[in-house]
Amino acid sequence: MRWSLRFVTILGIDVRIHSTFVLLLAWIAWSHYRATQSVVAAVSGVVSVVLVFTSVLLHEYGHALVARRYGIPTKDITLLPIGGVARLERMPEEPRGELAVSIAGPAVNACLALTFFAAIRIVGRLDLPAHPLMPGTSLLEQLMWINVTLAVFNLVPAFPMDGGRVLRAVLAMKMGHPAATQVAATLGQGIALLAAIAGVFWNPVLLFVALFVWLGAAEEGKSNLLALAMEGIAVQDAMVRDVPVVAPTDPLETALALLLAGYEQDMPVVGGKTVVGVLTRQGIVRALSSHGPEVPIGEVMDTKFETAHPGELLSTAHRRMRQHECSSLPVVKYGGGVVGMLTTEAVGQHLVARAQERDATGAQA
Repeated sequence: MRWSLRFVTILGIDVRIHSTFVLLLAWIAWSHYRATQSVVAAVSGVVSVVLVFTSVLLHEYGHALVARRYGIPTKDITLLPIGGVARLERMPEEPRGELAVSIAGPAVNACLALTFFAAIRIVGRLDLPAHPLMPGTSLLEQLMWINVTLAVFNLVPAFPMDGGRVLRAVLAMKMGHPAATQVAATLGQGIALLAAIAGVFWNPVLLFVALFVWLGAAEEGKSNLLALAMEGIAVQDAMVRDVPVVAPTDPLETALALLLAGYEQDMPVVGGKTVVGVLTRQGIVRALSSHGPEVPIGEVMDTKFETAHPGELLSTAHRRMRQHECSSLPVVKYGGGVVGMLTTEAVGQHLVARAQERDATGAQA
């Protein structure tokens, strides 16, 4: 995620801190010091917020570690002022797996809340400094209620909250993934609308929550409709077939000449019969300005790339493009050899053409 720095690696997962989170801590420290003229109060305020976000971090680790049991790695976890984000490479396709991963985060918060409740019952409230903006009279009580709030809020059945994914997983066991996604996305937007109305009359903060939920539900619904449109389509049906191949030893001006001749897609870089990289159009422009036209393509190509097979489902390959945040995939047949490029533009054009063909067929009928 942009504007974030790696803070620590725990259990093989990078924990990143967004720059705005640092600004939040600075603001908390300054506001406490300005109100009390006490360094101790400023430090206490920062410690309280850090403890709260420790619960958020453990919530995200709940998702990440359960996903790992299903063979799904987590790219990283980023802490932001509004919470945490665990970037899983994907969600399990099997509903029970998605249910387990989705409910793991709130389950961690529920366990933490019970732990703090037990600590209060055993040792009492303790005279620990409490944060004035949080519920509870002691730090232990505040941490208990914060974890209760995190568990309950995240179980609201609306995307992009965990509850929306839990609902989809449960529904998918009965009606299939596409229909379950559409029901959960529609319900999420309904909840967002109710939250917006409540925000107008009671608490303006709910307006921001409503916007967050509405956009998340809309994005999930859009992705679901896209997956439905791709149903039954193979990669070879949508890929760009007439693809020029460049070698890692070729100078960059070779790729530039292809662009100037009218080729408008990313280019596979092939050494022998093996794809060794991808040269994007943006990469060509960057390399020209920083290295010049004589630089070997192998020195400026992208070496982190994914490939697709011509016979695999388009929806599977497109999901891989989204997961790895790339705009194109070299299409490689078994045994080696590039037969095309799958690009986001080509996918869009193919789906539009299919829709127009379907409409024309329906009109004739």
